[in-house]
Amino acid sequence: MEPSPAPLPVTGIRRLLFAGGGIICVGLAYMGVLLPGLPTTPFLILASYCFLRSSPRLHRWLHRSPIFGRLLSDWETHRGMRRPVKILAISTIVVVVSLSIAFGGLANWLRFLVGGLAIAGITTILLVRTVREPSASS
Repeated sequence: MEPSPAPLPVTGIRRLLFAGGGIICVGLAYMGVLLPGLPTTPFLILASYCFLRSSPRLHRWLHRSPIFGRLLSDWETHRGMRRPVKILAISTIVVVVSLSIAFGGLANWLRFLVGGLAIAGITTILLVRTVREPSASS
């Protein structure tokens, strides 16, 4: 499968809007690292796209990030996630949702909703391609 061509950079007010949107998405992605239930990856992908359209410098900065760089590289190169990232994401969802359902004092309908959303999130993670680590012998 051949990668699609990179979108063309924009100018003027659209450039400012894309850059601002990218910065907001990076902020939401950092919040997603800290707050279970708020996804990280979709905001990163959107931020990367916004920066690609508006600022090569911000795009490079995001891809060199020690926290997000490898995740973005895996997505853009392989359209997938590495196994340890998947395990961490699923483990976090299971622990936080289980604690919320058990000790959150939620109404029954809300417990089912939270559980259903967790199952949808885990299913999505499992459906994303798993990127294999390069072998040490090659």
